[in-house]
Amino acid sequence: MIALAGCEDKNAYVAPPPPKVDVATPVQRPVTRYVEATGNTAPIKNVDLVARVQGFLQSIDYQDGTFVKQGTQLFTIEPETYKLKLEQAQAAEAGAQASLRQAEADFKRQSDLVQRQAVSQATLDTSTSTRENAQANLLQAQANTRIAEVNYGYTKVTAPFDGVVSAHMVSIGELVGVSSPTQLATIVAMDPIWVNFTVNEQDVLRIRAEAARRGLTPTDLKQFPIQVGLQNETGYPHEGKLDYVSPTLNQSTGTLAVRGLVPNDKRVLLPGYFVRVRVPFDQEKGALLVPDTALGSDQGGRYLLVVNGDNVVEQRKVQIGPTDNGLRVIESGLKPDDRVVIAGLLRVIPGQKIDPQVTKIEQPQASAK
Repeated sequence: MIALAGCEDKNAYVAPPPPKVDVATPVQRPVTRYVEATGNTAPIKNVDLVARVQGFLQSIDYQDGTFVKQGTQLFTIEPETYKLKLEQAQAAEAGAQASLRQAEADFKRQSDLVQRQAVSQATLDTSTSTRENAQANLLQAQANTRIAEVNYGYTKVTAPFDGVVSAHMVSIGELVGVSSPTQLATIVAMDPIWVNFTVNEQDVLRIRAEAARRGLTPTDLKQFPIQVGLQNETGYPHEGKLDYVSPTLNQSTGTLAVRGLVPNDKRVLLPGYFVRVRVPFDQEKGALLVPDTALGSDQGGRYLLVVNGDNVVEQRKVQIGPTDNGLRVIESGLKPDDRVVIAGLLRVIPGQKIDPQVTKIEQPQASAK
């Protein structure tokens, strides 16, 4: 009997120790709140370069697709005819000036003679009329000279602003500007560049509420910073400012049209690009954050596994916010001193006792803006 009892003691069930599970308190730090959207880039200037005078195209003075500075000569239209017309107008102006000088001298002479009663008033009236006609003729000649100067200047087509010029649309020797302005090329301004996007009604209300809380005016809103990123870029490396907010909401889409202005001196952003946009509008000083891997989900929504004072696992329903530098903001349902299971969620269940291994949540390196 004694031997049998000894065997039973050896075969008695011994419960396994509680599993070791990594737990950590949430990270608490300031988090900037953003309104996020998608949009498209657009040039602030996009101009067709046209021939404004008639003539044969003499030269193309740039390389297709190159960046040029304002005033750079791009095309030359045969200038000889317009140069001769300018010289002709200048000669006519010089003749008109000589005629006016003669008329002025004759008017002065006749005025003196009338005062001495040496000539009649009719003679002075004729001299006055001659002087006035000479003045008008000079004004006409000066206007003709100016027109000739303008037309001569049009034979040199220059860049109206800094930008990239498209491929030329005409060939050397081609007659341009015959009956209407002939398009020669297009120039597009690249720096700065517009970013057009829309904001939904809910985000509009959030921004307006925050602006009211901070005492900002509609003009101040236009100076809000924006951050922009391409689809193949990490984060939002391009920064600019809002420069236009539509005064009305689009009732059919429930969105507000917004535009930002972004410096683009390296011309990374091209017109027509699809971009990601975010607008910072608020900062929460003590936000709580956990890794996304600590979150579970079921029919009731998202949850965390939290360890209570008895080292027993509890399921805690939470409301999640955006990610911030690799961690997920928890909007509600979590306290700063809660111990959260951050790894091995599939190895534990609510109500289970564990051996918590206290660790710290690793904060990823801040990504590009």
